[in-house]
Amino acid sequence: FPEEIIAEFFRRTGLQPLGNYAASGTEILGQLGAEHLQTGQPIVYTSVDSVFQIAAHEKVIPVERLYEICQIAREILNPYRIARVIARPFVGSVAEGFRRTARRHDFSMPPNADTVLDRLQSQGYEVIGVGKISDLFAGRGLTRALPAESNAHGMELTLKSFASLRRGLVFTNLVDFDMLFGHRLDAAGFAAALEAFDAWLPELLAAMTADDLLLISADHGCDPTTLGTDHSREYVPLLAWSSGLNGGYDLGVRSSFADVAATLGENFALGWESGTSFLAALSGKLDDPDH
Repeated sequence: FPEEIIAEFFRRTGLQPLGNYAASGTEILGQLGAEHLQTGQPIVYTSVDSVFQIAAHEKVIPVERLYEICQIAREILNPYRIARVIARPFVGSVAEGFRRTARRHDFSMPPNADTVLDRLQSQGYEVIGVGKISDLFAGRGLTRALPAESNAHGMELTLKSFASLRRGLVFTNLVDFDMLFGHRLDAAGFAAALEAFDAWLPELLAAMTADDLLLISADHGCDPTTLGTDHSREYVPLLAWSSGLNGGYDLGVRSSFADVAATLGENFALGWESGTSFLAALSGKLDDPDH
C-alpha cells in the first residue's frame, strides 16, 4: 500500500505496521510473527483480492482493540475503495507455531446501490445472514445476522434459521472451504468438508416444501490442487433444487453471478434490474412429467 496510507494509519493508530506486502495469511505469520510479539506492531498484508488485512496476536493486541484499529483503517481506505479491511487475530508461539482464530471480522465497503437483500428487507421479508454475510454486505439488508465459527456451526444455524422462517431468505456462507482448505492447499481437508456437507444436505432437503427453493454456489474458484494459495478463479457450480422439480435440467454456463440475484428478484417480485433470471426454466420443470 502507498506510503500515504501507511503514514495515515500510523498517525491515527500510533502503530507502525510490519509487512505491507502481498502474502499468504499463514505464511506471513511465520515470517513476521516473532517480530510482532517483540514489537507489538500489527502485521499488514494483502492478496490478489482488494483487501487490507491486519493480523495481531490476541495476547498482544486484544481482539476488540484490533477491531477498533480495523475500523480506523476502514475510514482511511474508503476514498481508495478498498473492498474490505479484515481483522486476522491469531494465537500460538514461535516454538509451537501460530494459528488464526475464528474471531476474524471483515469491515466492508457498503454496497453503492440497493442489493437484493436491501430490497427484500424494505418489502417486509425476513432476511437471515449466516456466517460472513453480514460482514460482506457491511451489515445492510439483514433482519438477523448469525456469525458462524465453522462449516458445521453454519449448517446448524442454517437449519435453525430455516425452521423459523415464514417468508424470506436464508443466505449462508460456509467459509471453511475457502479459508481452511482452498487457500491452504489442503485437498484432503476440502474433500472431507464436501463429504460432511453432502451428509448434512438431506436434512435440509427434508425440511423444505414445494414452496421453497435452494440455490447452492460458491463466491469464486479456490482449487486446493493448484499451485499458489490465491483464488484460482475457475467456474463454480450452480445447483438449484425444489421438492417439486422433476429430474435434472442444465441451466447452462451463466454469464454472471447477477443471474442468481435476478432469479431471487423474480421469485420475490422485487423488480430486479440486473442479470438474467433462470426462474422460468426451473418453473417449467415443476410437476412436468416430460422431465
